[in-house]
Amino acid sequence: MTLPATAAPAVTPAPDERARAVVTGIGVVAPSGIGVDAHWRTVSGGIRRTGPITLFDPTGYPTRVGGEVPGFHPAAYVDTRQLVQTDRWTQLGFAATALALADAGLPARAPDPYAWAVTLASSSGGNLFGQRELQRLWGGPSRTVGAYQSIAWFYAASVGQLSIHHQFKGPSGVLVAEAAGGLDSLAHAVRTIRRGTSVVIAGATECPLSPYALACQLRSGLLSAVDEPAAAYRPFDRAAGGYVPAEGGAVFVVEEREHAVARGARIYGEVTGWAATHDAVHTGPDTAGDPATYARAMRLALARSGSTPDEVDLVVPDALGVPRYDRSEATALRTVFGDRPPPVSTHKSLTGRAHQGGSALDVATALLAFHHDTLPASAGPVEAAPGCELGFLRAPRRPEHRVALVCARGFDGFNSALVLRGAVPTPRNATD
Repeated sequence: MTLPATAAPAVTPAPDERARAVVTGIGVVAPSGIGVDAHWRTVSGGIRRTGPITLFDPTGYPTRVGGEVPGFHPAAYVDTRQLVQTDRWTQLGFAATALALADAGLPARAPDPYAWAVTLASSSGGNLFGQRELQRLWGGPSRTVGAYQSIAWFYAASVGQLSIHHQFKGPSGVLVAEAAGGLDSLAHAVRTIRRGTSVVIAGATECPLSPYALACQLRSGLLSAVDEPAAAYRPFDRAAGGYVPAEGGAVFVVEEREHAVARGARIYGEVTGWAATHDAVHTGPDTAGDPATYARAMRLALARSGSTPDEVDLVVPDALGVPRYDRSEATALRTVFGDRPPPVSTHKSLTGRAHQGGSALDVATALLAFHHDTLPASAGPVEAAPGCELGFLRAPRRPEHRVALVCARGFDGFNSALVLRGAVPTPRNATD
């Protein structure tokens, strides 16, 4: 009997450390708006988008202000079958991914599935979906949960759904590092590209606005209890008293540079360096993060990018809005930048803190700043708290070196830093 010939095992190519990863598409679905233009108008105009939580009745909770995506209709981005299978967090991911692919000029379905991948960050999973199903289990007459409970709440649900829908069959995954994960996903995308994948979808979305999710966040003692949106979230300010939760985030098309150039893609910028460290301490009432460990992540990211602190045009910080954490972050930045005040601009007070989606949104802000050739003014502080005196940008200005350092800290000790080099923008009278 003749046995059929078997295919030779696939050989994984050696990583190409010379491969460069660029961002060619940005999809924003956040309190700042849907799409890059809406987000940039919010940031450049300093428009506050936080307000009373409406996704559920927050009466009785000490925190009642949040950041919600305005005018988001999932059915515009998700078909009926997917709607019943997914949580709002995943639906936001569907929308952001569709916008990013369109922005990059790429098709909705991968023409070469095994050359495209998706790696997103996640934090708390499908809160709204899970709460609804568990309430039906506890209090409904059927005493059951729906068939999709097992997959809709799971922290990898968005990656799984997107990989199926868009036919991303390359090496995919999910990163869990709370807010730091939004930066880690882009770092992982670069590594994936250096291993031979042409296109990687990276970034993050979040939806922490449900009774259960809010209760979990309240346990940390880090949330703001101020009801007035304009005063509720004030990072680095004398009046800082906690953060405001938010949904949404940003998704990016990260592409191997030669692949992007060959198809004539518009390039926003390049991911040139990254680093992650860990404090090895749980977030608690007496912790503030280790500024030395955080500063080490920033220094490593700059060194790996080949950039120096003097070349950094823009720092987008974590900006938690909790006084002891703000002081700790300011200390870390001064450690890295020395006598030169780091040029800081933060806009989280306008949108709220969307956990891993928030750090991804900060990356979008930095890339759009270079795209528009304008570093936006910081949305605060009004009066810097003692120990938080940094070089906050009080007015827009043009970048000089086109280098940005984006920083994020995740609860329970995660620290990440990402360095971006912005592409030179096309002339203002030219089209993309």
